[in-house]
Parts: sequence; structure tokens; C-alpha cells
Amino acid sequence: MSHGHGHGHHHHHHHGGTDASSLPPALDTSVPDEELTPSQLSRRSMLRRTGLLGAGLAAGGVLSGAGEAAASTGPMAASHSSRSGGYLWLAGDHHIHTQYSNDGKYRVIDQVRQGAKHGMDWLVITDHGNATHSRIGVEKVNPDIREARAAYEDTLVFQGLEWNIPAAEHGTVFVHPGKNEVSVLKQFETDYDGGVNGAGASTPANEALAIAGLNFLAEQVQRRKVKDALMLANHPARRGIDSPHEIRGWRDATGADRQIAVGFEGAPGHQAGGIPAPLGMGRARGIYDNNPSANSFPGYPLESYRTWGGFDWMTATVGGLWDSLLAEGKPWWITANSDSHQVYADTAVRGGPDSDYTANGKHTDPVYGGKIDITQGDYWPGQYSRTHVGADGFNYAAVMDGIRAGRIWVDHGQLISGLNAQLRSGSRAVTLGGSLHVRRGSQVDLVVDISLAGGPNWAGFVPNLARVDVVQGDMTGPATDKDVFTAPDTKVVKSFEVNKSTGTVRLTYSLGRVDKPVYVRLRGTDGNRTGVGPMGAAVDPAGPVLDVVGDADPWLDLWFYSNPMWVLPA
Repeated sequence: MSHGHGHGHHHHHHHGGTDASSLPPALDTSVPDEELTPSQLSRRSMLRRTGLLGAGLAAGGVLSGAGEAAASTGPMAASHSSRSGGYLWLAGDHHIHTQYSNDGKYRVIDQVRQGAKHGMDWLVITDHGNATHSRIGVEKVNPDIREARAAYEDTLVFQGLEWNIPAAEHGTVFVHPGKNEVSVLKQFETDYDGGVNGAGASTPANEALAIAGLNFLAEQVQRRKVKDALMLANHPARRGIDSPHEIRGWRDATGADRQIAVGFEGAPGHQAGGIPAPLGMGRARGIYDNNPSANSFPGYPLESYRTWGGFDWMTATVGGLWDSLLAEGKPWWITANSDSHQVYADTAVRGGPDSDYTANGKHTDPVYGGKIDITQGDYWPGQYSRTHVGADGFNYAAVMDGIRAGRIWVDHGQLISGLNAQLRSGSRAVTLGGSLHVRRGSQVDLVVDISLAGGPNWAGFVPNLARVDVVQGDMTGPATDKDVFTAPDTKVVKSFEVNKSTGTVRLTYSLGRVDKPVYVRLRGTDGNRTGVGPMGAAVDPAGPVLDVVGDADPWLDLWFYSNPMWVLPA
């Protein structure tokens, strides 16, 4: 059977360059505590508390070739052995705003300091694309980013921007650091940003401009202007303007060898938006409180404009839009992040009445405002949402390679501290994002090791994983209708009740003898809010439920999701 499985992410791109692949001191257990700086020591303590350092990191986060947990007491051996296929799982956030955004207020160093404090290994600064940002902001933020890289050597800080995708929503665009990071981002924003170019309307010409922008980025990588570039679509269902054919168009734009658009936010930021008044904004989680407009795709139902268990409807619906993409057998990954602009219960305000964003390209530095502000809907990077990427070293290229390869799982509220998921057949194994090539009729098993929460999260309680679901679907090949957003063959095939609260748990599920191409993905919940999914009880008996606008405390409804793995029998 020819199934057109377009996985460009089997090719590992090792970019070399000046990146040090050595672990940061906080993660390197051979460096004694007394040699660490106070911030490194605090980072190490946090990692120890959550079970992510030493043996915990090896068991919960680092894979070795055949899939057994690495037996070393630290991550060094496994994470640097490309021969054994071991990965270091690095937590990060690709959607963060600063004073260089018209609606932001924090300095770059504030966001990076907070990200490091909340356990982030990598961050992307993504100030809004607009006329001012493209004119002066891209250059002006760069020295601040370079200063933050020097001050926080244990945190990888990318420069990116939040692209107004022509004819569509926003997206994160970021590049590998280097001497051309500013010039490439500036030209990209000037020529291809929908806001800068008045190209917001859902027209074929504007859709074509978005594709041209992705091709421009691919060309910059090909010409070695930058080592790499990636695009991830942000809050895709928020306004209903990312149509299925547009998402497929971005995914397929640049070919599999150097795919630029690789996924979308499975869960948006602004998660504190749903905290009920008077203790919070009393809006929707993710600020998903929109309705259809003239530019919206008419096929989307009204409930798609809301989050489900904090996740975007495209991801949360089993058998929905994300599954329709995965059923084609092509890579499309999910992430989760903060979209941090204005942090819930923070005391900082924009500095002074003289803040002239248009003239200066930035707001003045924040100052103490004298009161706790609960009318803001964001968290700091890592405080609530985390995107965990399997990287083969601690460097920029390895994080970008891990994202492109789909070695990603996401969680809210530190629901779990580690996930090691593999498909196995005989001596062969693949992890998240991978494809297991087997003979037709081979026995295939899913083996999942989960490190449960090792301590309190940032809300001060230890979350409890109640259940893990296995979602499985048939691979049906490329969609003839580019606007299809259902996958009728996908459903929850197994649910595991998790009857312990600490340590690790191993779950195994047999796919049996596989004679046709399929994929599997994972989802887990604290069990607080579940109900029948949009496609019915036979598809999803106990999935996330529609978040109530004005009454959706994010800490009371926690989920994790993994990216898929495929089985390709021949």
C-alpha cells in the first residue's frame, strides 16, 4: 500500500556551530552543590523536588535505544549517546511577550528569570508583529536577548516574533541564534506579516502570502543565513479563522526535508483568564470567548471557539481536526505555553505615563504598582504550561531538531514529571514523533513509563494523575478534501486508572498483530472534570469538557497530552 508517509523528521540535522552540548551545571550531577551559583542551586533543588534530577531524570526522561530506562545516576551518558538514541527532555515555552510588544510590559530579563525559576530550559521571545516592531523593535530587543543569554547560561533563549499569519491567526516564528537572526526576522516580518501588509482577510491572495513567508524562511536556512527556522501556529481555534486547508497548506509548504511549519498550540496561553471573579478576570480560559466572524471558516461549530479542559478544540476532540491531520501520516505536533503578557496576581505596572510604544518600539520598564492585580490572565513561563522536548544535547539546534521530530509532550499544572512512551516490536522501538517500520502482522506493544508528580506545583499542591487514555487511529493517507476536520476511525482504545500517587507507573497496551498503518497518542487527566467527547461515547467516553466562560479555574482541571507515534507495516 502506498500511504505517502511524509515524515521528513527521520533525518537528523546536526548543525554543529558554537553551541556547547555540555549540560548546564544545575543538571550536571558531577558538579557539587557548593560550586553552583544561588540561581543554579535553586534550579537544582526544584529539579530534585520534582524527581527530574539524577535517577529520576534518567528513569523518567532519558530514553536508551531498546527503550529500557538508562541505569546511570545522571543524564550525561544517555543524553550524549546518539548511537543509543537517548534524549534529554527539556521543558520550554515558545510564546512569550515583553515590553517590545504593544500590549506587553515585562523586560526580557524578567521573563527569562521567571522562566528559569519555573524550570524552563528553553524560551522563545515572541513580541507581536506590527509596523513598529518591524521598523525598530526587532533590532532593539536583540541586545536584551543577548544579555539574558549571558546572564542565564542554563536557559536557551531564542529570538522570534509572533507572526500575524496572512489570512489567519497568529504564529510563533523563531530562528537559530546567529549573526543574521535580526536581519532574517526583520525581512520576514516586513515582507510577510499580515498586519504590516494589511493582509488579514481570508482571501486566496493572503493565504498565498503566508505560504510565501514559510518558503522565504526555508530559503534562508538553505542559503545558510540562519541554521534553522520553525513556525508553530498559536491559539488556532480561538477565532475560527485557521481553516483546515490553510493548516494543511502551511504543513506542506516547504517539503519534508526542511519543514518550517511543524505544529500548533494544543493548549493556548492566558490560562488564568478563566479564574472566576472576584478572584480573577472571570473570562474564558485562553481568552477563548470569541464567536464566528466574516473571516471564520463556516464549517467550525460554535463549541470550537472555547477551550476543552484548557486545550484547543482542534486538539481536545478525539477524532477531530488534529486527528484528521495525523491520519494522513504526516507530522503535525502540539505544544503548550504561557502567551505571557500580564501575569495574574503580579504587582508590576508599565512604567509611567511617558511610555510611547510607537516612538520607542518598547514600553518603559515596569515599576511597582502597589497592589496585586487579579484582572490579568497569564502565568509566567513554566508556572502552569510546559512543552517538553526530547533533545540529543543541551543546545539550540538540538531543541529545534526535537521539535521538528515531534519528540514533544505537554502538561498543565505539573500533572506529571516525566513521560517515556515507546512503540516496540521485537528489538525495535520508537518514541514520540517516530514511525515504527515492521513486517505486516508483527506484534506491536505500547510501553509507557510515567514519573508521577514529585512535589507541589506552583499553586502549592501535589497534583494527582487519575487516568491515562490511549487514542488510536487508522492512517488513511492524504486527504482528498483539504477542509476535512474529522477522523472517523480514531477513538480511545484503552483507559488506565492510575492507583498510586508517587513514584513511577508503567502502562502497557498491546496493539496486537498490526497489518495496516496506525498511530497512537496519549492523554492523561486528574479526573476532576470529564464527560463524553464531541464525537460521542463510542469515540471518547470520558474526555475533557467544554470550559465554562467565567468559571474555569485552570488548577482544578489538569491534563497532559503526547504527540503521536506511527506503526507502518510493509
